[in-house]
Amino acid sequence: MQWTRLSFAGFSLICMNIACTDKFEAVNTDDHAATEEMMSYDNLKTGSFFKQLQRSVVLFKDGRNLSSDYQVSQGLTSDLYSGYIAPTGSWYNGIHNGSYYFITGWIDKTFRSGFADAMQSWLFLSKAAQEQNLPEVAALGLVAKVEAMHRVADAYGPIPYTGFGSGTSGGDYDALDLVYNQFFKELDEAIDVLTAYAIANPSSQILRKYDYVYSGDPVKWIRFANTLRLRLAMRVVYANPTLARQEAEKSVTNVFGVISDLGDRASLKHSGDLVYMHPLFEIAYNFNEGEARMTASMDAYLNGYKDPRISAYFKPAALDGLYHGVRLGITPASWANYTGNKISNLNVDNSSTEIVWMTVAESYFLRAEGALRGWQMGGDAKTFYEQGITMSFSENKVQGAVAYIANSTDKPSAFTDNVGSSNAAAPSDVTIAWEDGVSDERKLEKIITQKWIAMYPDGPEGWAEFRRTGYPRLLPVVVNNSNGTINTALQVRRIPYPQAEYNNNASGVKSGIAKLGGPDNGGTKLWWDKK
Repeated sequence: MQWTRLSFAGFSLICMNIACTDKFEAVNTDDHAATEEMMSYDNLKTGSFFKQLQRSVVLFKDGRNLSSDYQVSQGLTSDLYSGYIAPTGSWYNGIHNGSYYFITGWIDKTFRSGFADAMQSWLFLSKAAQEQNLPEVAALGLVAKVEAMHRVADAYGPIPYTGFGSGTSGGDYDALDLVYNQFFKELDEAIDVLTAYAIANPSSQILRKYDYVYSGDPVKWIRFANTLRLRLAMRVVYANPTLARQEAEKSVTNVFGVISDLGDRASLKHSGDLVYMHPLFEIAYNFNEGEARMTASMDAYLNGYKDPRISAYFKPAALDGLYHGVRLGITPASWANYTGNKISNLNVDNSSTEIVWMTVAESYFLRAEGALRGWQMGGDAKTFYEQGITMSFSENKVQGAVAYIANSTDKPSAFTDNVGSSNAAAPSDVTIAWEDGVSDERKLEKIITQKWIAMYPDGPEGWAEFRRTGYPRLLPVVVNNSNGTINTALQVRRIPYPQAEYNNNASGVKSGIAKLGGPDNGGTKLWWDKK
């Protein structure tokens, strides 16, 4: 269903009566299904909506969404622009998102899914939790909602967020700084509620049967929420440094703290209740014999550093047993060689690889950057930086972290196209080992470069961090088909609004563009993109 100029409350009412309810397992019922009273037992009603909300953060084939929904919501946008994944489908002879010519149908799913799936699930969950007087359940919903919707805001900019479901917004967009203020407000509220609940109810569980991430452990949800608040605090550091420090230090000083060990990793766990194939597996192996491969930037950094994680992320090319990537923006006469035995495929299992919302390593790199900025993070930048690398090695089940951390000589390598002639110089000369005597900016490049490697394949986060900091230095597109709207050196900064918004919410999207501060194209920077 597409947006109209109806209020969001009106939209919600429509969704509760027609097609939108098809995607919510607790709502799409018949005369013989559970009654409202029955659904209040054992958290069935709230649990069903919470399950759907978790499924809406990253789309995957689950009976409602398809792997192709992931591809058009993330795989053909942020996964590319983060420098993680190269598109190797033969679509449009390479003149598409990968070369900055946006395909209309490839830029709307993130927006549509965010509102039709994540926000609707949250709205129903919130109302049900309020009816049943379950503030701790509502708090979980807020955390999951922010995790889903900051990805939408970071892709487009201003979005219609703060008035959703209230009937007051009329489809108007909020400026991105106001959206972020609301994110912080919601996380603050959720963390306070969950912290009080966990202290008053030790060893308790919330929605255990419906929680794919932490099996109902409120303390782990608090740590994730604190780390999510820390992530978003760092996102706004160049736009509002005072707010950034305030929210970051608040997260670290919470009694339960932030993510710190492997058990805190936020991911959708495979279980009897959640059996799924990671969408990157199907895209890389089943779609037209492969539509995603290792990028040239990953090739340059991982090969240059002799990084042991390369084997956890990618498979060696069958032809020579080495790792080879693909540059964005190429237009070869034939794509067959780029999906063949000369290029590295993704190392993803069809049944065990988890969809990860947040790695443990990211938490340490966030604290490293905070400490570098002089914030109270509970330690120093060097220690957190090295802990982040160590944890990433552990998360990826590879050895050699100690030697890697001490490596002061290896640098990213020049890229050589193993099929064609799209070669490139090394993107950076940054080394791995911490150096006390270099500038803070050089230290920041080290932190973000290693953070980027550790977060693979989280495209939305990798792309956001590249835009925020300029690191890691990524290889530019070979051909830029944006008609001058995107600077090749700066690279793409956002995704344009969906055509459906222009068709069905013209005044709303107009208000969003006014608050964006520039034209609705891929070259306009977002509010937090100030560096």
